[in-house]
Amino acid sequence: MPRVSTARALLAAILIVCTPGAALAQPAAPLPAPLAHSALLAVDAAPAAGGLTLRVRRATGETPLEVSDVAVTIDGRSEPATLRTDGTWFVPRPAGAQDAGKTLEVTVGHDGIHEVLRGRLAAAASAPGSATSGAASALRNSSHKQIAWWILNIVIVLIAAIAISRRMG
Repeated sequence: MPRVSTARALLAAILIVCTPGAALAQPAAPLPAPLAHSALLAVDAAPAAGGLTLRVRRATGETPLEVSDVAVTIDGRSEPATLRTDGTWFVPRPAGAQDAGKTLEVTVGHDGIHEVLRGRLAAAASAPGSATSGAASALRNSSHKQIAWWILNIVIVLIAAIAISRRMG
């Protein structure tokens, strides 16, 4: 009875693919978006779990930037910034903080000088997981689209398997 074993194999494949957690990979961290720039520097920001990630880089060229210190204020309130091993800076934010539209001021010490760069945080740079987080909603939408794509592919394979099994039998 090849039809029964084929049906069981297809059902097992569907269960494996549709099991929560198996089909969903961890979403990639949002890419940093431009926040502010000067003639020498550019600062990019991205939401991260528990805060914001800042990337300080040269405005032009690929020469590495030696940053000695970074000080951050959000709407006039000083916030700590910690250097990470990948060269980015992490600014912790309280759970549920609504940062969209707030002014971020970053003072960067580099090459013996200090530069102050200012910019406004966009909706995508709000706290991850909050109702207004653009990045979080985009991630949710992309996972739903991925699941729908998997289901569509499985249905097409099932239809092809049924058509082939009827021709052979």
